[in-house]
Amino acid sequence: MIRRMWGRGRLAALAVLVALAVPGLAAAQAQEVVIGVLYPMTGPVAQIGLDARSAVNVALDIINSRHDLNLPLAKDAGLPRLGGAKVRVVVVDHQGKPDIGQAEAERLITQEKVHALFGAYFSSVTNTASQVAERMGIPFLNADSSSPALTERGFQWFFRTSPHDGHFSLVMFDFLKDLEQRKKIKFKSVAILNENTAFGSDSAKVQEEFAKKYGYEVVAKLPFKTGSPSLDAEIGRLKAANPDVLLPSIYTSDAILFTRAAKNLDYNPKMILAQNAGYTDPKFVAEMGREAEGAITRAPFAMDLAARKPLIPVVNEMFKSKSGGRDLSDVPARVFTGFMVLADAINRAGSTAPAAIQQALRETNMPPEQLLMPWAGVRFDEKGQNAGVRAILMQLRGGTYYTVYPFELAAQDVLYPVPTWSERK
Repeated sequence: MIRRMWGRGRLAALAVLVALAVPGLAAAQAQEVVIGVLYPMTGPVAQIGLDARSAVNVALDIINSRHDLNLPLAKDAGLPRLGGAKVRVVVVDHQGKPDIGQAEAERLITQEKVHALFGAYFSSVTNTASQVAERMGIPFLNADSSSPALTERGFQWFFRTSPHDGHFSLVMFDFLKDLEQRKKIKFKSVAILNENTAFGSDSAKVQEEFAKKYGYEVVAKLPFKTGSPSLDAEIGRLKAANPDVLLPSIYTSDAILFTRAAKNLDYNPKMILAQNAGYTDPKFVAEMGREAEGAITRAPFAMDLAARKPLIPVVNEMFKSKSGGRDLSDVPARVFTGFMVLADAINRAGSTAPAAIQQALRETNMPPEQLLMPWAGVRFDEKGQNAGVRAILMQLRGGTYYTVYPFELAAQDVLYPVPTWSERK
């Protein structure tokens, strides 16, 4: 009996050694892979978080069951290189607060034992949460924060699939120059309106640099605290400065407040060229509708690209079934894409070991035909930034956004100048 027990002990020890020598072996026996998901589920931009969760649920459906789609992991149930392990998420509400995001990231890693982190929309929250991941050696994939500084920190565990404000601002200023030639007009000045967290501050810095590079005078720079009860003073300064182009970098509640105040104070910007955020939130479109007519925003996604991207209507129907009938929009499209990239990397790693996932992310090379986005693909540079990104511009017409730039992708011509409030009556 002692001999048999000793023999079994030797076999058990040998199994442990083999599992350690081949990192993917132990992970392949796991029943699930756990990913921590951080989004604002309450507060003024709660709908963004709810849409993000619905997009993650669509991705989980595709990953964990079989679908006949040209997407990674769609044709198998679970992760095939991890023995069919299913992916489970732990969703937390960071409320848009960097300190909560930091604390929740620590809890997800130490208590929930997640294998990777995903989130977190607010650049300021992504900043603090990813610092935790970097310190603890856990992969962090970001699909929707646009502060350029996030991929300038020298981090080794941080990866971003979406464009940052440098990419977006470049396409915005290219658009202004191309529109000048197309419509035989000349823009001379811009004004910058930004909320003062990492997103707005970094966006304003980049836009001021581009304005100077492209020869436009910055006639006003107006930072304000997000969630401010009034923007009347800022609108008064904008009326006095009278810029040719207004460049707002603001979240949803601020965008709604600004639009209502602009109407009340009869401020009529000739062009609003927004840095995404509040202007692409379906809540803003639903509440403002025609009152925001003519607003242009940068984005990495538009529903009217469906003719060129056959995956869009299919994934949109799945999203509608999980979101109470809502259509895909900018943020959930980015969330879906980023989550699929992360899951694909974990599968290719064949392991839940953090270093293996990190290496697989570095080796990512997802082709454009497997994306909803109008990108050249997903492949990360040495900073963790997707080098295949491409930005577009959309304009709100009749309560719906349409692609207007690049011109070869345009669904409608650019409306310029924006009708005044008196002209809309």
